[in-house]
Amino acid sequence: MNPTAVIIINLALLFYSIGVWSERLQGRLKVWHTAFFWLGLICDTWGTGLMMEMAGGLTFDIHGISGVLAIVLMFIHAIWATLVLVRKDEKMIVSFHKFSIVVWLIWLIPYFSPMVFQMVEAGK
Repeated sequence: MNPTAVIIINLALLFYSIGVWSERLQGRLKVWHTAFFWLGLICDTWGTGLMMEMAGGLTFDIHGISGVLAIVLMFIHAIWATLVLVRKDEKMIVSFHKFSIVVWLIWLIPYFSPMVFQMVEAGK
């Protein structure tokens, strides 16, 4: 396992979680939340790229497919949050957290799946 990739993926979890949960707790999308969405996306994409290099490409299993889906959703999420703030859409500013939580939960699948696979393998 590439230690740099592990650190970067964990930074993605940290940044993305701070953005999503602080937005949820504050009940209102703010610029700094969106900055943390972008930081999480950047770190996740970077760390995933490093891990794909190490693995020799994309794996077509739950981890690989959910990882690609998560990055696509994180990108849509960050773009949409940016547009909501630029347009000053008050209705969306106060309800955006519903989408954020869904994307975050989907992102957790590729984050935790290697750990789950390892535990299952170790139990055999």
